[in-house]
Amino acid sequence: MSFIQAPPVLGNQFDADGAFRSLIARLLPAPVLREVEPSLREMGRLSAELYPVQLADRLSEPVLTQWDPWGNRVDRIQLTPLWQAAERIAAQHGVVATAYERAHGRFSRIHQFALAYLFTPSTDIYACPLAMTDGAARVLLDSGNRDLIGRAVPHLVSRDPAAFWTSGQWMTETAGGSDVGGSETEARPDPDGGWRLHGRKWFTSAATSQMALTLARPAGNPPGGRGLALFYVETRDDAGMLRGIRIDRLKDKLGTRKLPTAELTLDGTPAVPVLGLGDGVRTIAPMLNVTRTWNAVSAVALMRRGLALADDYARRRSAFGATLAEQPLHADTLAGLRAEWMGALHLTFRVAELLGAQEAGEIDDAGRALLRVLTPLAKLTTARQAVAVASEVVEAFGGAGYVEDTGIPTLLRDAQVLSIWEGTTNVLSLDTLRALESAGGLGPVRAEVERCAAGVEDPALVPVIRAAAGAIERAEAWLERAMQGGRAEVEAGARRFALTLGRALEVALLARHAQWEAERGEQDAAHSVRRLAMNGVDLLQRPLADGMEAPERSFGPLAGGAPATL
Repeated sequence: MSFIQAPPVLGNQFDADGAFRSLIARLLPAPVLREVEPSLREMGRLSAELYPVQLADRLSEPVLTQWDPWGNRVDRIQLTPLWQAAERIAAQHGVVATAYERAHGRFSRIHQFALAYLFTPSTDIYACPLAMTDGAARVLLDSGNRDLIGRAVPHLVSRDPAAFWTSGQWMTETAGGSDVGGSETEARPDPDGGWRLHGRKWFTSAATSQMALTLARPAGNPPGGRGLALFYVETRDDAGMLRGIRIDRLKDKLGTRKLPTAELTLDGTPAVPVLGLGDGVRTIAPMLNVTRTWNAVSAVALMRRGLALADDYARRRSAFGATLAEQPLHADTLAGLRAEWMGALHLTFRVAELLGAQEAGEIDDAGRALLRVLTPLAKLTTARQAVAVASEVVEAFGGAGYVEDTGIPTLLRDAQVLSIWEGTTNVLSLDTLRALESAGGLGPVRAEVERCAAGVEDPALVPVIRAAAGAIERAEAWLERAMQGGRAEVEAGARRFALTLGRALEVALLARHAQWEAERGEQDAAHSVRRLAMNGVDLLQRPLADGMEAPERSFGPLAGGAPATL
């Protein structure tokens, strides 16, 4: 009984991630890459060093103290030690600030999301408040409200931990999460010209943030989304007491348990309108675009962490006379997971690339239309992939993957939130339809696949890019047929339609990168893109016996989507 299994070990997560380094090398000009690479390598080192700290801190959770010993209502939340460290690291390393300092212009978003990608897996979803902080800064800057910009933005983008603020995003109420038009929180005018909020917010993540953006209905406004306004709230006064806010309880969640998510009662909370007293949903839209991109970055980051652990474990664990890495079936399973992750990685950073160009004022109308379509597609596609990959990672560890103190089950629980936050798969599928309607059809998607195809010359990659183009053509044909049947038929198939577009784009983008690598004598992306295509691209056409079609179901390496013929 002397055998003890060695656990998986992580090295520098930038140096060990060849696929990510290859992508960054293609996206960034050589001078920019030389300047940002040290910061990425340092974050990769921190990510590896924080992993054992994360495991040791596994059982810690935030604690809400509502009353002090003398009966005073205080509503204080004690964060976990790792979360407290994560806030300091995020500020000092500019995980939000980098995007707004714009030291490298349009490439600053790529740099920032590269930092976030490396930071996220070892910091217990601290990416959530960072995403909302980033989104809040974007909304305030876009609003043109000079008072609020001067008051809040310097804190939101600070590198000084003592000055750094995070922001909440208070939208969900019991009446609706995605359907915010039913929000019941009311904004009432003060005699002094200010506003006070009254209502309940059912699901407020990062409840310790210093500020929040929230939707409320000014008294007298009509029902529905157009009657809502966006308000700015500072949560505590100079003495550290909540300003007309009660924290009723912390949520007992499936995952993201280090993240303090609360139910709040707003009872006369002072608030300032961000931009007028209506169309609040439209005003907050830039925040959602940013946070959905963060969601995709978190998805690929968690997939990468699971694969890094599974790959290392496969080299350490032996069964039936060989390591798992040497077992053909296990190696093939991991290759399928790697293909999913690489496709997701390239789609996510294409969105980051476009977002950076838009913020730098270096994007045309076609680019804006593409960004509008790709943002919901990337979020919904990568979130579904993250859940599927995390489940397979748990299985790759066998019984050890099901044991809590290995830390492996946390990957699956945390991944599940990615398909819920910032819009479920169904909600974002419908949003994709709206984006395409605004663009006049699938032109932006088709043009993106054609752009990728134009750069592919390797004979081994041509069938792959044709498979992506074919899936887009069939999706377009399906949409035309479905529209003849009416809106209900289009909406019923919207999920399969959107996932087909997302996966086809992943194949096209990864094939283009594989061509770039092939010109440099590398084949990593080429192997993965062929496997990604074989995993299944077209979820609209899965022929069964007698011409039947299978209903949409969760996809992944074993999902059974129509594979490309390679």
